[in-house]
Amino acid sequence: MSIAHGPGFIDVHAHYVTDSSVARARAAGHDLADGMPWATWSVEAHLDLMDRSGIDTAVLSVASPGPHFGDDGAAHELARELNEEGARVVRDHPGRFGLFACLPLPDVDGALAEIKYAFDSLDVDGVILKTHTRGVYLGDPRLEPLFAELDRRGAIVLLHPTSPVCSEETALGHPRPVIEFLFDTTRAVTNMLFAGTLERYPRLRVIVPHCGAALPVVADRVNSFLQLFGPDRDSAPDVVAQLRRLYYDTAGFSPLTRQVPALLNLVAPERLLFGSDYCWTPAPVAEIHTATFADTPAPIDGTTWQSLTTANAHRLLPRLVG
Repeated sequence: MSIAHGPGFIDVHAHYVTDSSVARARAAGHDLADGMPWATWSVEAHLDLMDRSGIDTAVLSVASPGPHFGDDGAAHELARELNEEGARVVRDHPGRFGLFACLPLPDVDGALAEIKYAFDSLDVDGVILKTHTRGVYLGDPRLEPLFAELDRRGAIVLLHPTSPVCSEETALGHPRPVIEFLFDTTRAVTNMLFAGTLERYPRLRVIVPHCGAALPVVADRVNSFLQLFGPDRDSAPDVVAQLRRLYYDTAGFSPLTRQVPALLNLVAPERLLFGSDYCWTPAPVAEIHTATFADTPAPIDGTTWQSLTTANAHRLLPRLVG
């Protein structure tokens, strides 16, 4: 399947996996990743998919379960190894890849050290944060120094779901990406809204994955609860207005049918970014996903999904232009 090459897609939700990280995860008892077989990845296979699908650039990131398996020191070492490998791929293939660095959370001091190294030495494009790490969700007060530093840098933050702490019971034996990932994304962003994180740190440029998960459906409900029962009802922020400031990627299975229309009832088209979720989405499915966007009319006259999402990505990540 080949897509005509106009302005190529910028894929902000693309993952890489290393043999070393999988070995470490399995040694820590993660024979499966969130109930799924471990994905495999290579630069060559990724570039081949991109060339077939009309993707100019993919911004790489480490998906769930991330680098932390219970030991802070080992997490620091693995995060550094993964970030250096990702940066090497970016250097070796100019213009084809970017990088969102992973962090050894929930160790905040270790994460701050890795932010400094990743931005100042590796020149990364942003960071990826899981919805929670070992039960520490993104609105947790312990993460305030982390968000203060990311806000100071005006950093791009890609959120990524992981298995919620209760997933052994709630997933009912199914792989967690089926629905648990979507609910944990919704839970994490809602937690940030109630904690005031997004309001305190307005320079953060947050990308919410999977078309906002359930947020387009529950936004008004969350807003009402925050206004009525929030910790500071007299000055509670407008949830819908805050959600409209965020960016949203289109990773996921067949999102154009129902998810994207729901999202466009919440945010402007200028807030949408393309995402493939490769390599955790297998190449044949990722190709179909990309082709669907290439063949579907965009929500703004005179644009295509390629030109619209690529222009949005270039505004957010101007150094990817060209």
